[in-house]
Amino acid sequence: MAIKVQPTAQVDETAAIGEGTTVWDLAQIREDARLGSGCIVGRGAYVGPGVRIGDNVKLQNYALVYEPAVLGDGVFVGPAAVLTNDYFPRSVNPEGKLKRGDDWKAVAVEVAEGASLGARSVCVAPVRVGRWALVAAGAVVTRDVPDHALVAGVPARRIGWVGRAGVRLVEREGEPGAWGCPETGALYDEKVGHLVERV
Repeated sequence: MAIKVQPTAQVDETAAIGEGTTVWDLAQIREDARLGSGCIVGRGAYVGPGVRIGDNVKLQNYALVYEPAVLGDGVFVGPAAVLTNDYFPRSVNPEGKLKRGDDWKAVAVEVAEGASLGARSVCVAPVRVGRWALVAAGAVVTRDVPDHALVAGVPARRIGWVGRAGVRLVEREGEPGAWGCPETGALYDEKVGHLVERV
């Protein structure tokens, strides 16, 4: 499958783009970034230097993914979502001089397989969003999100669980700590604040 890059997109020559990936208008992919196959990079999206992105990832319009972020396979990043990289952001150092690349240490946001970040959500690095988790639109993630967690608010807090389909799970009647997906029928068990899919 061919790679499709719109003429107004900027893709650095050192970036690696997987087969079947589409890069839309005004998107920018910086040096040494790595994108897997089958990805979609929306209009105006930004991928920082050295960012690692798996297969079948969708970055919606104006999503900003700053280095050194790592996104697993099947991740969804909603419109205008931001993955930060500076825990103590300042334009200048204590002496008032403009900070340069060597004046601070970039920290990563990691988004695990299948997780989704809603529109205009913000992940404040360093933080990890677990497998198949769902971050609600407008949420601000300041601490790690467990696998399958549904988080919302500022700061984001867990308000439920979701399955692989992204649908909110329902606790099974008569089975405390057991959850089911109304869409797929998959079953999960809650153990000490974590969710485990039944095999």
